[in-house]
Amino acid sequence: MIDEIDNFNQDDFLAHYWQKQPLLIRSYLPDFKDPIEPEELAGLACEEMTESRLVIRQQNNWKLQHGPFTEAEFQQLPKQNWTLLVQAVDQWFEQVADLKKQFSYLPDWRIEDLMISYATDGGGVGPHFDNYDVFLLQGAGSRRWQIGPRCDQDAALVPNSDLKLLHDFHSEQEFNLGPGDVLYLPPRIPHHGVSTGNSLC
Repeated sequence: MIDEIDNFNQDDFLAHYWQKQPLLIRSYLPDFKDPIEPEELAGLACEEMTESRLVIRQQNNWKLQHGPFTEAEFQQLPKQNWTLLVQAVDQWFEQVADLKKQFSYLPDWRIEDLMISYATDGGGVGPHFDNYDVFLLQGAGSRRWQIGPRCDQDAALVPNSDLKLLHDFHSEQEFNLGPGDVLYLPPRIPHHGVSTGNSLC
C-alpha cells in the first residue's frame, strides 16, 4: 500500500521514499495556483520549437499525435477523453521554472524538465511506467490515479503502440489528487491517471 502523508519532511522523504517507494503527499503546495493557463499551453503546442503530443482515448485504445498543432486542430477535438502534453514548459515560462525551487533538496542532475499536461474529462495517456523518478503535481481540477506493482524488464507492452502502454496493468490502489497534491513515483512504478473534469498536471 502506498503511504499517504499530510506533513512533508525532506529528510524523511530522502531516507525512506526517494527511489524506493511511492508516496502521496497531500497539500505539498498549499493554495497552489497554476503558473500557466490551458490556452497558453495550447499556444506552446503550436510552436515548432516545442515538443508536444495529443493523446485521444477511444474506449480502451489511445491514439497518439505529435505536434506542432494548429488552432483548427484544437477546435476539432471532442469535448472529452483527450490530453495535451507539452515538454520543457519551464524553458518558456519563468513562473513554471520557479517550481523547481520546491524540489531543491534533490540532486540537480536528477531534474530534467517540467512537462505540463491539460486533460479533459476522461482524458489520460493509458497505463504505463517511466524509467525515471516522477513527481505528479496536481494543478486545477482533479485526476484519479491507479498504481500497480513495480515492473521488471520483461513487462509486456501493448504491441504496435508508440505510447509504450502496459499490456497487463493490475491496480493495487487508487485515489484522487486535488490542487497542490503531489504523487511521487520511483522508476518503473506503473500508473494510470484519468482526469475527472478538465485538469492541469
